[in-house]
Amino acid sequence: MFSGTFRGATCCFAAVMFLTGLAALAVVPTLPTAVRDLDGVALYPLVAGCFVAAGLLGGVLGGQWADRAGARRPLAAGMVLAVVTLLVSGASASVWQLAAGRFLDGLAGGMVAVAINTAIGQAYPERLRPRALALMSTCWIVPSLVGPPLAGLIAEWSSWRAVFFGLAALTALPALVVVAVLRGPAWPAGPGSAGERAPRPVLLVAVAVSVGAALGQYGVSGWDARHLPYAAGGFALLAAFAYRLLPPATWRAARGLPATVLLRGLGSGVFFTLEAYVPLLLVTERGARPPVIGLAFTGAALAWAGSSWVQGRLPAHRPRHHLVLAGALIQAVAVGLAVTGTLPGTPAYTAASAMVVAAVGMGLYAPSLTLLSLTHSPPGQQGYASGAMQTTQNLGQITVLAVASAALNATLALGSPAPAAYAAAFALLLAPCALAALLSPRTAAC
Repeated sequence: MFSGTFRGATCCFAAVMFLTGLAALAVVPTLPTAVRDLDGVALYPLVAGCFVAAGLLGGVLGGQWADRAGARRPLAAGMVLAVVTLLVSGASASVWQLAAGRFLDGLAGGMVAVAINTAIGQAYPERLRPRALALMSTCWIVPSLVGPPLAGLIAEWSSWRAVFFGLAALTALPALVVVAVLRGPAWPAGPGSAGERAPRPVLLVAVAVSVGAALGQYGVSGWDARHLPYAAGGFALLAAFAYRLLPPATWRAARGLPATVLLRGLGSGVFFTLEAYVPLLLVTERGARPPVIGLAFTGAALAWAGSSWVQGRLPAHRPRHHLVLAGALIQAVAVGLAVTGTLPGTPAYTAASAMVVAAVGMGLYAPSLTLLSLTHSPPGQQGYASGAMQTTQNLGQITVLAVASAALNATLALGSPAPAAYAAAFALLLAPCALAALLSPRTAAC
């Protein structure tokens, strides 16, 4: 990857992922403080959900742009927009401006994620793609170690605004350098791709799905008469339009790209639901100290990167769908640990370890599915496939988290103790793990 032919692309992609990871991991811990200072605590679910919702739109736009003009331009545009969003959020005079900044950040993040995957498919031969994806995961290790604690110290010593402005200043110059390097013709998408285009969903469809995702995220934050209409409207929009952003027969898990896209949503939904609720369980029910939470996040990031590195070094002849199966089974083990961690008398690290084990599964699962999606994509349509993967990733996060939230709140409403409610929410995650394991052979490359 660092030979003369690929050195420039490899360094650019690594720099983009490092900067993206640093900004993402440093900003998230400061959001509760920012919302509190802006007198908008009630709108925190909207602020948090805007990023995921906009990622849907960014993935679609980035995928179409990459197929039309190559991956360089959407990647460069996403980097510039990411710096702008930090300035918009840091200067927030109201919680609505902060939400707008997070929406723009999600748009940039969706474009960058899709453009990176598409660029890897366009810039590297098939034998180097697993290692390139492993390198992208490795670039999150240092941000995961220094981002959250450094942001917390800056917010405590100065303000949350200093975190946003500091990140903008830190990333502006490297981002401009990356943009300058990325200028030039698109990477070749492969022979026979001239004139071919992926199916392009109407822009209004992508906007409708993003709005539906934001409404759904806000609606599931509280199951009462005020939130229910938002949840109903949001999921109605998703049901009506989301399928138009995905390959045909995705919901039937047809062999090839449809099944690959669907499994990305299932795996991401399980992982990010654990990432959301395990820390909440540890804080509210186990009395875990902040260092335990921080170690769980850091351990998960290291486990993901290490597992991804391993899959990148496996022999090329090993079938990729076997790694998808292994990742799904490891996620099921993580769910079991989370359920066990809700039982009285179990130590806090039992539940915390669920995040680390789930990350091991994702390190095998996610890169393998990305590689399979590129394999199943006709020449010139890698951007469309990467956009579909990004869409189902975000949809999976929203849907699985919403189902787990409904189970948690319903169990609490029946008078059950909180640990039992968490156990019910975690136990539901076994269903997408089992479904992914059963469907993994359908992702196999021909």
